[in-house]
Amino acid sequence: MTMGKDILKEIIAHKREEVETQKHHLSADDLAVAADRTEHRTTYSLRQALAASSTGIIAEFKRRSPSKGWINREARPDEVVPQYEAAGAAALSILTDEAFFAGRLGDLTAARPLTTLPILRKDFVIDPYQLLQARAAGADAVLLIAACLDRSQCGELTQQAHELGLEVLLELHTPDELDYLDCHPDLVGVNNRSLGTFHTDASHAIDLAEALTQATADTDPLKVAESGIHDAETACLLRHHGYRGLLIGERFMRSERPGDELRTFIQQMSHLSNPAAL
Repeated sequence: MTMGKDILKEIIAHKREEVETQKHHLSADDLAVAADRTEHRTTYSLRQALAASSTGIIAEFKRRSPSKGWINREARPDEVVPQYEAAGAAALSILTDEAFFAGRLGDLTAARPLTTLPILRKDFVIDPYQLLQARAAGADAVLLIAACLDRSQCGELTQQAHELGLEVLLELHTPDELDYLDCHPDLVGVNNRSLGTFHTDASHAIDLAEALTQATADTDPLKVAESGIHDAETACLLRHHGYRGLLIGERFMRSERPGDELRTFIQQMSHLSNPAAL
């Protein structure tokens, strides 16, 4: 499938309509009540989990993508999530966009009681309503994408997420977006995939590593590399450049047993980090 350069605009336009429709089915006030019911549940820090991990892998549950089409059409969270945890994932990412990625919020809701790993809601968050959804569904963190938000929106959503007890992974793609770090996210991600064309280049995060380190010297959000990480050599190289988190989905989800692929990947990383183990 060839992607047009305006795919992100198409996704965001659809997301605005989707959120407004959801508000008609369940008001923000009623959703806030549902989110409040989760106030005393145990939460898990994505930042702390990645900082403590020797691999930093955020294993993603993902059925399809706009660029690659179906990856794993029949995937179910009740099967994949326990596999990921058993294989050694540091955290989970659950894609909840339905129109373009065949995800749904119910996948996150289903995953929550199955694991004690931190869960990231991965979606195109543009409205505080989606933060309430994330909290009510059991997420520990949310993704905010600089390319989808202006600086003011990003700051407001970050503050609102923190008030709900959610950590924020702020995704950047270009050096021009470094000023978004003033929003004080808990983690900062560099997406190796262009959200305009969906072309992926894993060297992109490496190219931005030094500028990112300089820009975060005072606030020190944990650094995450996203997308295009298909082999253990690339994963180790990114870790060497300061990325404590590695968000990987397609590499595992193409298998009938994503957990087995993750386990093999972690073993390969271990061998590369400790050549004597070979």
